[in-house]
Amino acid sequence: MTTITINPALQSYIDPLTASEYAALERSLLAEGCRDALVLWNGVLIDGHNRYAICTRHGIAFATLENASFETIEDVMLWIIDNHLARRSVSDFQRGVLALRKKDIVTTRIAQQTVSNPGTPSAQAQSAGTREETAQLARLSNNTMVQIEKIQKAATPELVQAVRSGTISINAAATVASLPEAEQLAAVAGGKKQLQQAAREVREQKTRARAPKAAVDEAQADIQDESSQLRAEIASLQKSNAALKAENAALEQRIAVLVDAS
Repeated sequence: MTTITINPALQSYIDPLTASEYAALERSLLAEGCRDALVLWNGVLIDGHNRYAICTRHGIAFATLENASFETIEDVMLWIIDNHLARRSVSDFQRGVLALRKKDIVTTRIAQQTVSNPGTPSAQAQSAGTREETAQLARLSNNTMVQIEKIQKAATPELVQAVRSGTISINAAATVASLPEAEQLAAVAGGKKQLQQAAREVREQKTRARAPKAAVDEAQADIQDESSQLRAEIASLQKSNAALKAENAALEQRIAVLVDAS
């Protein structure tokens, strides 16, 4: 029997199933058995952690498939990401997070290649470098990817979990993530309505803040326009003054010639 090793980092690399999803998988395995082989890399389980746990607990037979094509743990992680991105059941938020993880791995590889072998990065290293490419990989808009990045950087774990469970939208969660940690926690504790209210209040505050700024910007634009007009008028007057000086000098010269002639 094949010895299977669990790598905690790989096991936790993908978001866990919800309670209802896990229960549905368990019912399926009990009724139909484990039809898909568990994938291993040097004996380490890289795909099928939930199936492995359920089958082991209930004594359900399963097959394993050794994939020897990977050279590093990063290769395994990229394979896991691509494997999950291809699944229909993955939510928009999960796809965005996975795409960003792939971007991080690729960015690190590009940096390493640049140091060890200056030259053109490999095709794989170029495949998820920009935000547009990352959004395309996740099948999301650039704006949604920006919001997911904001959530990852500023949201509390509780707010992230609210997004994962569908309690709050990505858009609203990115807005709430701009609040201090205590206010995020209070909003999450208040449930869906409180989260929506918090997002609405943040948006309203931003709208009110933009109105005075717009007025100031308009006043500054008016001042700049008036200043430009004054500078143009000054330049015109200086030009006219120079012309008058030249004309005066010419007249004085003619007078001097006439005086000398007399």
